[in-house]
Amino acid sequence: MTVESVSSVIGIEGLPQLPRLPVIESLPWLAHRDGFMARMLELAERHRDAGAFAIHRPGRRVVFVGNVLLAADLFDDNTSEKVIDGPLVNIRDFAGDGLFTAHGHEANWHRAHRILSPGFSASSMERYFPAMTESLDALLAHWRAARAPVDVVGDMTRLTLDTISLAGFDYRFDSFARPTLHPFLQALARALQESIDALLRPAFAVPLFRGRRAKYASDIELMFSLVDQVIRERRQRPEDSWPRDFLSLMLSESDPKTGERLSDENIRYQILTFLIAGHETTAGLLAFTLHRIARDRSLHERLRREVDAQLDDGVPTMKQVLELDLVRRTLSEGLRLWPTVPAITRAPKEELVIGGRLRVPAGHPIGVLVHALHRDPAVWPEPDRFDPDRFLPEQSKKRPAAAYKPFGVGKRACTGRHFALIEASLCIAMLVREFDFEDPGPLRLSPTVSPKPRALALALRPRRR
Repeated sequence: MTVESVSSVIGIEGLPQLPRLPVIESLPWLAHRDGFMARMLELAERHRDAGAFAIHRPGRRVVFVGNVLLAADLFDDNTSEKVIDGPLVNIRDFAGDGLFTAHGHEANWHRAHRILSPGFSASSMERYFPAMTESLDALLAHWRAARAPVDVVGDMTRLTLDTISLAGFDYRFDSFARPTLHPFLQALARALQESIDALLRPAFAVPLFRGRRAKYASDIELMFSLVDQVIRERRQRPEDSWPRDFLSLMLSESDPKTGERLSDENIRYQILTFLIAGHETTAGLLAFTLHRIARDRSLHERLRREVDAQLDDGVPTMKQVLELDLVRRTLSEGLRLWPTVPAITRAPKEELVIGGRLRVPAGHPIGVLVHALHRDPAVWPEPDRFDPDRFLPEQSKKRPAAAYKPFGVGKRACTGRHFALIEASLCIAMLVREFDFEDPGPLRLSPTVSPKPRALALALRPRRR
């Protein structure tokens, strides 16, 4: 990527910004049928030359960066750090100081990171593979029995929730055996949506949402109650009978640096973090990728040839799944176009000039629009075209590291990325092997916290052998 010659450096107050009105600020210009993050992508495209823009929410100005040149200087952990902003501030109501929502200075983040990182390493994934195959078997049975188009987003949500709950704390929601989602999962979905909806309410409108806030509080209480019960029941069992899951790891292991263990309260927050990060994002990735495969018959055929050549007819091994190169590249391209965490917030530790052109004060939060970086035409030719071959080794080597960040940055990158990619690779491989899909039509987005396709009904039929 060619670095532009910039004659002067501007401050964030000199950035392009949306119009403002008294009290409600820029809110009317933030509305979008596909949600807030779709609007942010549009604004990033509009302001490609500047590389950044500002919006005004009631009570504060928010700066967003939307190109690789500016973002790269915010990704160095030596000079910048993740800050909790936007919906993450509200998600802390029920995820507390879990790995995803903890502030960098909180002791529990460092303690949990040291305890849990070995359990999420690539070498540890074999222990969770049976949970992945068990949950996938339920999805496959559900789709084989389908007599009408399947609800892709709903079914991917059921799959990923069942997988992370089984691998995480040996709990079976049995989502495919229920006519509706378990009440816990409905509460989690409502709480996540409220965490972003609340951001766009001016202060004068808050009293109008008392009912929503009361439901939010009761949903959080329901979630806490179930998770606390799971922790109590595990502690009551003899330790030598505990399964090898994340909960057992958190209850039995001590911080290798301090010797301290996680409190039950923090374990509750970590479990909720696993459920949030382990289902919402992977479900979105799978739904987006399946939509693309269903629309592209040649891609489906290429994937099927790879799967047929490398997998046996029965349940594959994890080693076989890891060797599915085109499957992994297809998922990588899905994450490029539709990163399921479309923005992260970083702040410089000291005043920092980014991209040689924008001066950011120390501690000022900057929203980095990951989905805009992933479509930056300075890095990605024909950025809107779906092409898994972008991730061939010879292509990946040409790109700056800052151009592709679907799992976050530095030490705060997603701890569960290996888990998510193995789970998603297994699912895609088995579905393209077993089913033919009809074209579901153009993609529409749902305005959820983590973007997903809207109303994606997929007509399918078992493969003819």
